[in-house]
Amino acid sequence: MNYDNAIAVISDIHSNVYALEAVLRDIDLRGIKAIVNLGDTLFGPIDPLKTAEILMNRPNLIHIMGNCDRYLLQEEMNSITFHYVKPLLTQEILAWIQSFHRAWADEELFFCHGTPFSDDKSLIEEVTQHGVVAKSVDILMSELALVPQKLIFCGHTHVAKSVWLPDGKFIVNPGSVGLPAYYEKEPFPHSMEAMTPHARYAIASKHHGSWQMEQILLPYDYELAAQKAERNDRDDYAYAIRSGRALII
Repeated sequence: MNYDNAIAVISDIHSNVYALEAVLRDIDLRGIKAIVNLGDTLFGPIDPLKTAEILMNRPNLIHIMGNCDRYLLQEEMNSITFHYVKPLLTQEILAWIQSFHRAWADEELFFCHGTPFSDDKSLIEEVTQHGVVAKSVDILMSELALVPQKLIFCGHTHVAKSVWLPDGKFIVNPGSVGLPAYYEKEPFPHSMEAMTPHARYAIASKHHGSWQMEQILLPYDYELAAQKAERNDRDDYAYAIRSGRALII
């Protein structure tokens, strides 16, 4: 496979440096030079500082602001993850986070964290009182009507998925590099689950005028990440990292 003009899309690292190192190693072995990170990078109990160090040493990497990146720019938040990560961050790291794009696009590709207009809502799915449901194609086409690009990348849900729309637009969620599942109580109690412990990312490459997509599931030493989460009193992260399933708490 020729990856000379390919783009690797990563998302939702959540400080899991072990998964990140495996993903970047795989990207480098393929010879892919362009990488876009869809956000939620340091917000997690694994190793925020090492994660920041690795990514800050790759100046050509494009970063999108996720909701959890935005949270770290606040002074206070009612979150145990926030209270673990925020005190570790230097002014240099905070300035780096502030430099993240709200969204980024070129002629054909559009990149966002949640939706083109919100970093804390999901594009492909919606959370209802009856659970997580897929949005209809009509809703998706309406929500994306103001986005001229045909290939749209989003993260936030941690679940890899691709959706083709009748108007020719193609939505791709690469899944999560470092946290394959989570449980949240808002806006309604719900779980998002990849169902495997793999580190995930996507590759977009253009061949004969058309974009080809690859969803990558990458094995790595997830036990190291899970043990680090446990040492930081986060059994929920450890369970998700080991199983790809959410611990309901």
